[in-house]
Amino acid sequence: MEAYLDNSATTRCEKEVAELVEKLMLTDYGNPSSMHLKGMEAETYVKEARTRIAKTLKVKEKEIIFTSCGTESDNMALIGVALANQRAGKHIITTEVEHAAIHATTTFLEEIGFEITKIPVDNNGIISMEKLEQALREDTILVSVMHVNNEVGAVQPIEEVAKLVKEKSPKASFHVDAIQSYGKYKINPKKMGIDLLSVSGHKIHGPKGVGFLYVNEKVKIRPIILGGGQQSGMRSGTENVPGIAGMALACEKAYENLDEKRAKMYQLKEKFCRQLLDMPDVKINGLYDEHSAPQIISASFKGIRSEVLLHTLEDKGIYVSAGSACSSNKPAPSKTLLAMKVPKEELEATVRFSLSVHTKEEELDYTIEVLQQTLPMLRKYTRH
Repeated sequence: MEAYLDNSATTRCEKEVAELVEKLMLTDYGNPSSMHLKGMEAETYVKEARTRIAKTLKVKEKEIIFTSCGTESDNMALIGVALANQRAGKHIITTEVEHAAIHATTTFLEEIGFEITKIPVDNNGIISMEKLEQALREDTILVSVMHVNNEVGAVQPIEEVAKLVKEKSPKASFHVDAIQSYGKYKINPKKMGIDLLSVSGHKIHGPKGVGFLYVNEKVKIRPIILGGGQQSGMRSGTENVPGIAGMALACEKAYENLDEKRAKMYQLKEKFCRQLLDMPDVKINGLYDEHSAPQIISASFKGIRSEVLLHTLEDKGIYVSAGSACSSNKPAPSKTLLAMKVPKEELEATVRFSLSVHTKEEELDYTIEVLQQTLPMLRKYTRH
């Protein structure tokens, strides 16, 4: 049996989405900047995609910018806003538990003269609102907070953060990395006070190599990719029409019967976590009820190194992650788990299970069965 439990790294493309992508690669393959019929057909697909996505967020079509991935969306939001607003101030706030796409970008901005403040989190990975309030200043130009943490599933109080930012630093723009929350939660940026929002296509059963950034029309932002002036000059380069159209279809499908799909994932997650906690020396990192994301479970298996358990499960056809897929090929302690003050022995013994709407109960039961069989053996051979 195969159990794919690494959906926070990537998801299987929906069949309808893959078929649409294939059609646009083999039949309607025009360049949307071309003036002839093929080009106009391609441009129509891009326009329709923008409309479809804007409807899921209740925003204007012109506020959607297509990118190559979530990382580019994060980079565009942070660097673009920082460069456009540096005369008003150079102070940027983020958190200690952001994705590498935010960590690395804020490091770059710090190197070119911006001041970065990182807000700490509690043992569940939730930011301190008190520390955020203390950090907000008159010269704060940008605040970036991840909605759902990609490693432990912690859900940040986005609306509370937005309200505080607007009260204390009215000049600041508020960016949300929604790469793990879009398609799992209803998100209305206008009502929630979100100025910029990053999304990635392949986390929601869409194609890889495409994402988007929502930018409120009032936000002052500079492009970071220059060239032919596509997308109103905000993101030059020939649009990835198959990816854009495929992602838009995946976005629509993600929001069909959303409440039912989320309830199903929570049901699976709750049962799986109970079964994990019934095993000796297993701990769940962070919350695992409905105050956490429905699809992400971080578990520490005392006495067993993450890589050993990952490959043991892989041998049985079970696919999990030892951390963020974007960083897990570089052995380093998890910044999220360190910020949550997870002990070193647990830090090195943590794996992430991540579900999707297609995850079956049988897959999770099989995983529990394999863990029950293999954990005692692994601990026996690793004990000194």
